[in-house]
Amino acid sequence: MKRSRIGRVFLAAFFIVGGLNHFVLPDTYAAVVPPWLPWRAGLVAISGVAEVAGGIGVLIASLRRAAGWGLIALSIAVFPANVQMLLDGLQAGRPGWQIALLAIRLPLQAALIWWILRVAARPAGPAA
Repeated sequence: MKRSRIGRVFLAAFFIVGGLNHFVLPDTYAAVVPPWLPWRAGLVAISGVAEVAGGIGVLIASLRRAAGWGLIALSIAVFPANVQMLLDGLQAGRPGWQIALLAIRLPLQAALIWWILRVAARPAGPAA
């Protein structure tokens, strides 16, 4: 299997599993929705569906680019939840190692976007 295909399969699995978790653990996801956003349960469900759909779309050549850009937009849209997790951890007085993991998660969002761009959002090459 080509590296590009392996990357797409792992990316798809990452988002499909993550999206399904929105329905398995909805309260966990709702807890990190920033308080200034309304309709927490609805936002969790919508983002879960979007992750699953984007993950599936990455696997379908005719949908891959659109799915990639959709996942990039979603990754940007959920960034405030990552910030909220860090703020909640700081406020709760979590141990330093937990705060460090939550802080590291923020720049990792950029790495995730790069990964999506690399394997899904760019125009396909001759042998993609």
